[in-house]
Amino acid sequence: MTFFSILCALLIEQLKPLRADNQIYAEIKRFAMKIESWFNAGQVSHGRLGWFLMMAALMVPTAVIYGVLVYYRFVFAAFAWNVLIVYLTLGFRHYSHYFTSIQFALNAGDEATARTLLAEWARIDTVGMDTAEIARIAVEKSLITTHRNVFGVFFWFLMPLGPACAVMYRVSEYLARAWNEPDHMRNEAFGQFAARAFYWIDWIPVRLTAIAFAVVGNFEDAIYAWRNFANRWTDESKGIILAAGGGAMGVRLGSPAENAPHVLPADAATVDSSASEDDMLPGDEPSVRALQSTVGLVWRALLLWMLLLLLLSGAVLLG
Repeated sequence: MTFFSILCALLIEQLKPLRADNQIYAEIKRFAMKIESWFNAGQVSHGRLGWFLMMAALMVPTAVIYGVLVYYRFVFAAFAWNVLIVYLTLGFRHYSHYFTSIQFALNAGDEATARTLLAEWARIDTVGMDTAEIARIAVEKSLITTHRNVFGVFFWFLMPLGPACAVMYRVSEYLARAWNEPDHMRNEAFGQFAARAFYWIDWIPVRLTAIAFAVVGNFEDAIYAWRNFANRWTDESKGIILAAGGGAMGVRLGSPAENAPHVLPADAATVDSSASEDDMLPGDEPSVRALQSTVGLVWRALLLWMLLLLLLSGAVLLG
């Protein structure tokens, strides 16, 4: 049932993508804001309490409905419930229009439009960015978004509680952002637990995504970049995905600080240029072609996940 639930949800999303600003997401965001306003008194423990309350309010009904349907052997209803939850938690097409539009704009040489689209998508200042910088950030945003909106959901949907675990993953990812990234929440103790909780929830999925990128891309460069350069990112999870994804495509991702050779101050005067080059991230500078490479990498990784799910489902049925 797991494989066909995901397959049906993907097909439905291709035909009718769920908007990122849909009413269900809006209600969850409103609920998260209320939880924050009710519990935020400047302590980590308050954030922990709010996080568990939010999870219980969303996971318990999801699990109970699924459990009742399975217990009474309403097979089709349970299948439909799985498809609905996967459809709501996946986000394969939520932001793909931004990536596609940026790709078209850069292919047409319209950097101004590409900068505007990237600013709307990534919510950053894109003034003065050249083609390489636009392409780099678009590729990075696409890889991170695909992992968190697709592959991470896949992994948790395979867990025993199925749809409830998928809800947990997507909501925890949202809370890690909503309670830490806005200006009024930065450096607030309230959001620390949400960020830490999502780090551990995403610990295994991040590494499975990196492995998938390596398998369907340049395996040697992906593993090399992952092992030697992922720690240059302040966010370890992003570092693993971007290092492995960039290595798999032969594209150098990351900011100048993350790409630059790391030299200890005491050894700076004795390190030659060849040693510095050896300490650079592998791959070429991002270009418009990197956008097309990203599309291919993501689709191949998706097919790999689906193949593994099919084999796992077949093994369960035969067993």
